[in-house]
Amino acid sequence: MDIKETTEVTEKRSLNFIEQKVEKDLAEGKNGGRLQTRFPPEPNGYLHIGHAKAIALDFGIAKRYGGICNLRFDDTNPTKEETEYIESIEHDIQWLGFQWDRVCYASDYFQELWDFAVWLIRQGRAYVDEQSAEVIAQQKGTTTKAGTNSPFRDRPVEENLRLFEFMNSGQATPGTLVLRAKIDMAHPNMLFRDPLLYRVMNIPHIRTGNKWNAYPMYDFTHGQSDYLEGVTHSLCTLEFVEHRPLYDLFVTWMKEYKGETDNIEDNRPRQTEFNKLNLSYTLMSKRNLLALVKEGLVSGWDDPRMPTICGFRRRGYSPESIIKFIDKIGYTTYDALNEMALMESAVREDLNSRALRVSAVLDPVKVIITNYPEGKTEQLTAVNNPENEADGTHIIDFGRELWIERDDFMAVPEKKFMRLAPGKEVRLKNAYIIKCNEEGEHPFDVDADGRVTAIYCTYDPESRSGMPGANRKIKGKTLHWVSCQHAVEAEVRLYDRLWNAENPRDELAAIREAQDCDAVTAMKQMINPDSLHVLKHCFVEEFVRQMPPLSYLQFQRIGYFNVDPESTPDHLIFNKTVGLKS
Repeated sequence: MDIKETTEVTEKRSLNFIEQKVEKDLAEGKNGGRLQTRFPPEPNGYLHIGHAKAIALDFGIAKRYGGICNLRFDDTNPTKEETEYIESIEHDIQWLGFQWDRVCYASDYFQELWDFAVWLIRQGRAYVDEQSAEVIAQQKGTTTKAGTNSPFRDRPVEENLRLFEFMNSGQATPGTLVLRAKIDMAHPNMLFRDPLLYRVMNIPHIRTGNKWNAYPMYDFTHGQSDYLEGVTHSLCTLEFVEHRPLYDLFVTWMKEYKGETDNIEDNRPRQTEFNKLNLSYTLMSKRNLLALVKEGLVSGWDDPRMPTICGFRRRGYSPESIIKFIDKIGYTTYDALNEMALMESAVREDLNSRALRVSAVLDPVKVIITNYPEGKTEQLTAVNNPENEADGTHIIDFGRELWIERDDFMAVPEKKFMRLAPGKEVRLKNAYIIKCNEEGEHPFDVDADGRVTAIYCTYDPESRSGMPGANRKIKGKTLHWVSCQHAVEAEVRLYDRLWNAENPRDELAAIREAQDCDAVTAMKQMINPDSLHVLKHCFVEEFVRQMPPLSYLQFQRIGYFNVDPESTPDHLIFNKTVGLKS
């Protein structure tokens, strides 16, 4: 696809700054006119909504411009990485609608990185340091004061090579030896002050076993992996802006090591940074999310209150709604706090077009239609989705006794109450007009606590939907309902924000500093105690009993829901995704 064609594809919307840069690079023939990106997650947790923004960019750019995108696991820290996380990441990416060209691992390049590090030692560009992490940090200086050289900075090459081999022997003690690049301890960019390249860990790796005991650092691994894979555009979040010069330097050194010194600037991966996705009332640190799971403060990584992709999936968000939201907020070079309400708006907009409409009553009270024949059942027709005729219709059962929402009835109605009350008429969705008995005609029953237990009504037999009498004007609203005889009991879980703070990341830091406490203690103070309500005795129409997990539904007049993965035909469970209105 040439530039003219891609411009025609994207002309319906303005290009973001990354797309503009990609088009310019392609037009100038950089990297031979190729485009290749990568999504490089660390397999130390489940992906969250912030990762979805990076996924949409990495895979979306490649697809839009006829390139490829690899999935590359940054598995350089064996203390935190698990196969479970790898599998979940792959599943989440595919659920969002993307497919990688290849699955790669940073560990695929461990041998090549090791050989490259040996070459750097031989070139006098790297050395083994025996100082502690605390001493090394002190020697780095500050942004206004130059650092001081390590006493091991100029040790002989052969000694460095011997110690480097010892680092990987399994006999070195972690924290006693590190390999550092020899750059400039007075450099204004602190990252250039002899950064660490390798550290000793002595921990088996999930893919390489016990072959390696010394592992490369992220900054040393990332750019080289991009280069070895053939990545042309390395898209990162803004915290890597300061890392970009070091990224470029290491790639340049790698190209020298490979003997590829011609046209270095035209044939190299290019790092570009964009803003992270920050959401109000949302905490998106994998470390803190893991703590929530381990402490039992949520039911798991896929708890519908979690900002993980699997949590949003279980709550009922569609992949299309998530991508639509990401498109709305776009990509910039400055961080901002996006309102959760904007994301919920994108979800409503998407689910309105795909969710099947069904009736469900969450807080039921019985209606008895006294002039409807006992034992009679009618089958009425309901439209599955008025936004999509192809979704068809389904049958709902109607009988003498119905469940309606308790809020749809008032024994002593307010002046503007337009629902059911003594002497008032309402229309039942897809069915008849009913009228509650007048005062003095026994309109309802109550229990010993004064709680209404049954409402007595009559119906107009000529008012069924589709009949001429259905057009009769009434003042009351249209109510949803389910047949008592045919309804299925269900559990419904209502969710609210997990955190009380609009910006929980800053609030967490403030509490920890003020109270000198750990993250879990601080998080317990921030959790919304009303973030989950479980309603046990709800009723839904029979139509939904056999629906598969994660089906998208609209409970009419209530909100959007989906079928929880734990749901069974004998124990239906539904999760509230979002309300019908903001």
